Amino acid sequence: MEAVILSKDQYTEIIEKLDELVKRINAKNEPKKDTFLDNQEFLLLMKISKRTAQTWRDEGRISFSQVGNKIYYKLSDVEKLLNEHYNKAFSKK
Repeated sequence: MEAVILSKDQYTEIIEKLDELVKRINAKNEPKKDTFLDNQEFLLLMKISKRTAQTWRDEGRISFSQVGNKIYYKLSDVEKLLNEHYNKAFSKK
């Protein structure tokens, strides 16, 4: 086994890089903060009308928050809605 001698500056630089890598790895493992869409963003994303969005809220298809007159949707709830209505491709025989 070969020994390697480092200067104090080289050692410090390596430790700093390792610390940075640990921070990046830990940041990726943290739960994601949920993003909220306002009603207009939701309408544009889903390409639906205001009335359709209202119907989906009334039927309980999509969860939402309301602050005053403003409606917000969690992006995770939008993804959940799409996943619940996901249809796999039909196989051809």
